[in-house]
Amino acid sequence: MEQKLVTEQILKYARALDDAIEQRDIEGVVSCFSDGCEIELPGVKLTGKEGLRKAIGWMYGYFKDIVLVPVTVMVDGNTFFEEFVMKAKVKGNREIEVKQAEVLVYDNEYRVRSLRLYFDGLELAEAFASGIMERIVVRPLRKASLQGLA
Repeated sequence: MEQKLVTEQILKYARALDDAIEQRDIEGVVSCFSDGCEIELPGVKLTGKEGLRKAIGWMYGYFKDIVLVPVTVMVDGNTFFEEFVMKAKVKGNREIEVKQAEVLVYDNEYRVRSLRLYFDGLELAEAFASGIMERIVVRPLRKASLQGLA
């Protein structure tokens, strides 16, 4: 039976996770997760701490000087919701900002057992587009994906 988790504790552990990510402390990040954790990114599902290490390696392979800026934070029971802006540097020390959202589900020991990360792949692709040819390809795709909404 699950115990009722304390909102203030969840907020504290979520902040510790963000701090470890910003400090590029891989073991600190891993220590925030349960052994059988599940990580879900757009189009990819990874399990366990080895899957987590793979996700962290991917992130650190593309982004440096990461700063996570919270926009909206909510806690409901053992679930933490956050909308945030990731500011980072990419290839060529170019600075980018990408809006993201995450849902973390905590176990009774305040370890993340499930992470779902949401971001717009086209927004990320546009942020990565460094040359004129890349921008010529990506911008129209992003614009077309929103056609009819506004």
